[in-house]
Amino acid sequence: MAFSSIQSRFADQVVRAPDAVAVSSAGVRLTYRELDERANRLAHRLRELGVGPEVPVAVLVERSAAVITAFLAIVKAGGYYLPLHSAYPPERQQWIMNQSGGPVLLTDTAMLARGVPAARATIVLDTADQELSTRPASDPGPAAHPDQLAYVMYTSGSTGQPKGVAVTQRDVVTLATDRIWDSGRHQRVLMVAEYAFDVSTYEVWVPLLHGGTVVVAPHGDLDVGTLRRLLVDNEISCVHLTAGLFRVVAEEAPESLAIVREVMTGGDVVAPGAVQRVLDACPGITVRALYGPTETTLFATNSPITAPYRPGSTVPIGRPMDGMRVYVLDDRLRRVEAGVVGELYVTGAGVARGYAGRPDLTAERFVADPFAADATGERMYRTGDLARWTADGLVDFVGRADDQVKIRGFRVELAEVESVLARYAGVAHAVVVARDNEQGDKRLAAYVVPDGPAGEVDVPGLRAHVADALPEYMVPAAFTVLETLPLTPNGKVDRDALPAPDFENVSTYRAPRDATEETLCRIFADVLGVPQVGIDDSFFDLGGQSLLAMRLTLRVEAELGVRVPIAELFDAPTPIQLADLVKQAGGGSRLSA
Repeated sequence: MAFSSIQSRFADQVVRAPDAVAVSSAGVRLTYRELDERANRLAHRLRELGVGPEVPVAVLVERSAAVITAFLAIVKAGGYYLPLHSAYPPERQQWIMNQSGGPVLLTDTAMLARGVPAARATIVLDTADQELSTRPASDPGPAAHPDQLAYVMYTSGSTGQPKGVAVTQRDVVTLATDRIWDSGRHQRVLMVAEYAFDVSTYEVWVPLLHGGTVVVAPHGDLDVGTLRRLLVDNEISCVHLTAGLFRVVAEEAPESLAIVREVMTGGDVVAPGAVQRVLDACPGITVRALYGPTETTLFATNSPITAPYRPGSTVPIGRPMDGMRVYVLDDRLRRVEAGVVGELYVTGAGVARGYAGRPDLTAERFVADPFAADATGERMYRTGDLARWTADGLVDFVGRADDQVKIRGFRVELAEVESVLARYAGVAHAVVVARDNEQGDKRLAAYVVPDGPAGEVDVPGLRAHVADALPEYMVPAAFTVLETLPLTPNGKVDRDALPAPDFENVSTYRAPRDATEETLCRIFADVLGVPQVGIDDSFFDLGGQSLLAMRLTLRVEAELGVRVPIAELFDAPTPIQLADLVKQAGGGSRLSA
């Protein structure tokens, strides 16, 4: 494939259909011409601030049309974008900024009010119209070199600090021009993921470089009802849902996906039963299971599934994308036969440059491809995932070979969480493991040993310390204090011998006082997978998170007749508080008091 830059391919779409809608967000509709001119003006301003090849620009805004404008403007200016997750603690945001040399920051008034990291210069996008209007609306040019960086995204790191995956323009264009997008099912794509995660590469660049429309979902977590309305009202043709969210939708409201032509899922193990429920409810759509770490530019393999579907024990992750190859190898880098488990390696056009500023980590994970023709020096990425070939030539995911886990689709290196725990005063040793609950969702459990024989650990203070340093999905749901950690005969921590964590973590129990509170306590316990919940127990202190919150709100609506937005659950996380909201809305238990 002849390479052309992101901005060149976007320019082709502007010429082809300047008045077609490129972005739709909260009533704002930008045509390709309007998006192009907005991005060009911002790109000229970035050039004035010294942005050019290999120069980062940080982005910290609410999910909106501004995200698309910012990304496009940065690559037009020749730089690369450095997306910051709005839910990251300030310490983590500032650390990423410092690692990147203190770049220019693009933000908005909503984020500015919450506090943004220090930057070399800051542009507040939703108040900068007058300033930017004096800049040219023409493309600043020239087009990027194929090996120039497009973005750096930070993921959890095994060394105790996040690591930035450096992805080039060639990588992005290779993904966006894969043949699987030529079906016509990707013309109206819902941007529902956080833009600081790699799924945004698909949600932004695939529709824009094919003349389609990016429909930006409102900022914040979505419930199933809102997702359904967004799909229908915007005539979405394709949506990507993480494996966890896909399972929730499949179990609670699979018919909500009937409007789309394709639903893509991945980021963790895809449940065969969830695929069956969706295809039974929506037999005309395609479910596409995808696999790929951030280091391989989002997707490395894919497996389209259509009705009639008879589920097996697993959902294979499929065959390689265009220009990519995968190997299943043993510990001596030899190919293994079909059915034999080995480590999965990915090579080809989508393999990222490496880790920004970390040549040591790059050399460890990006290794020479011994199977490359003519000893071209091609690299392959060592994923750390275990897989096997099926008899019909598909790749089947088996699990991890190391301590990396997926929590709600997000990569978490347990060592990074352990490093933060160990920095807390009074903690001598710390271990973190992932445990499955009754719904099959993973939750983190922390085990800590006090410093000194008479030492104590302030667990509430420790929880707050971790929450200040790490994203919410990396905060353990349970903290257990032990006198010592169990060890194997060779002196390593025996993780299998750790006691079962107490995910209830209830210090006092207060029984429900009426039928509505009784119903809510039961729903809380069912959703969280715990035996008992009192009226003062917080959903989030008991291990609740966004996917479980979605289940909770659906159950409340079904049993009590009141739809509670997830945002309100954050303000009323206990059964007693939620009961007040239910009663104010005119709902109530169908049980007699």
